[in-house]
Amino acid sequence: MEKQESVGLTEVLLRIISNDLKHFKLCLFFVLLPTIVVFVLVMWVINPTYRVTAIITPPPASTPNVLGGFSSMLGMSGVGSLLGLSDNNDDIGAVWTIFNSWELHNQVIEKYDLKKHYKFKGKFHADLLKEFRKNFGFEKNKEDLFAVSIEDEDYKLAAEMLRFMLAKADSAFNAFKTSQARQSRIYFQSRLDSCERVMDSLLVSFAQFQVDNNFYDPEVQLEATIKYMGELQAKREEVAMEMSFEKMNRGDDSKRYDELSKRYRGVTNALNSTLEGKRGDVGVLSLKKSPALATEYLRRESELKVQETLYKLLRQQSEQMRLEEAKMLTNLHILEPPWENDKKVSPLRGVALIFTVMVSSLLVTLLCNFIEYMKAESARGSRAAADWASIKGFFRRKSKKA
Repeated sequence: MEKQESVGLTEVLLRIISNDLKHFKLCLFFVLLPTIVVFVLVMWVINPTYRVTAIITPPPASTPNVLGGFSSMLGMSGVGSLLGLSDNNDDIGAVWTIFNSWELHNQVIEKYDLKKHYKFKGKFHADLLKEFRKNFGFEKNKEDLFAVSIEDEDYKLAAEMLRFMLAKADSAFNAFKTSQARQSRIYFQSRLDSCERVMDSLLVSFAQFQVDNNFYDPEVQLEATIKYMGELQAKREEVAMEMSFEKMNRGDDSKRYDELSKRYRGVTNALNSTLEGKRGDVGVLSLKKSPALATEYLRRESELKVQETLYKLLRQQSEQMRLEEAKMLTNLHILEPPWENDKKVSPLRGVALIFTVMVSSLLVTLLCNFIEYMKAESARGSRAAADWASIKGFFRRKSKKA
C-alpha cells in the first residue's frame, strides 16, 4: 500500500494559483463582471446618502443652591425632588425624551412631507415613523455633549430638518421648564402665605408673653436683678452693722437706732419683694420663676427665628421661580450648528468594490480548484468522480426532458 506524501503550505498555494491560471478567462469573467455591476450600482444607480450633524450642550443644572440650606435646615435630603424641581440628570432625561418623542418626529414628517420624499407605500403611519427613525440619531459623544444627526439623500433637506428639530426641541424644553417653575412657584407661594400667618401669630403671642411676664431680655434682666439684689443685701448688712454698733453705744431706745431699724425693715421689704417677683414693673425678675420663664422665652424665640429663616428662604425661592417662569431663554446651546454636508456616507464605493473583488475571487478560486480536482479524480477513476458524473447525468436528463 503506497503512503500518501504530505503536502506543504507552499505547494498548496502554488497548486491553487496554477489551477486559477489554467482557467484564467473564467476567473477574469467571474471577477470583472460583479465588480463592474457593483461599480455601476454605487456610482449611478443607488442614490447616495448624506449625514448632517449638530452638537448641542446638555441643559445646565437649574435647581437653585438655596435648596441646600433649605434641606439642611429641615434635616432632609432631596427636597428639590419633593418640591417638583428637577436636577441636571432629570433635565438631560427630558431632553432625551423630547428628541426621541413621537410628537417631534411626526411634526418633521408632516412639515417636509416625508411620505412622498421617502416614496413610502405602506399603510401604517408607524412604519413611516420607523423609516424616519432609521435615519435619525441622537447620542452622547465622548465629551458628554449631545450629537443629533439626520441621514438623507438630500443633504440640504437634512440640514433644514435638523434645524427645525433643534428649534422645536428647545421650545418644548422651555415649555417643560416653565410649567415646572410655575408649579413650584405656586407651591412656594402657598407655603409662603402659610409661613407668614404662622409668623404673625407667633409674634403676637411672643409679645403678649413678654408683656404678661415683664420678660423682655432674659440675659440683661437677670444680670440686673442679681446686681440689684446684691446691692440690697450689701445695704442691709451695712445697716445691720450700724444698728449693732448703735445698740452697743447708746442702746436700742435711741433715735438713731430707731432710724436704722426703719431703714433695715425697708431694705428687707425691698429684698423680699424682689425675691417674690413683685418688682417686675421695673424689669426686675423673680429668681424662682426665672428658669421656667427663660426656658419658655428661648423656646418661643427659637421658634420665631425658625419661622423667619423659613420665610426668607421661601421668599427667595418664590422669586427664583417667578424669574424661571418668566424667562424664555435658549437652554440647548448649539456648539456646532447643522450645515449642508455633501460628503456621502453611503454607499461606500471603495469598500463595496474591494468586498466584491475579494468575494468573487474567493468563489472563482473555489470553482477552478473544484474543476481541477474533479479532472484528477476522473483520471484516477475514483468514487468521487463517479458520483460527480452521476450528478451531472441527472441534471442533463432533466434538461433534455424539459
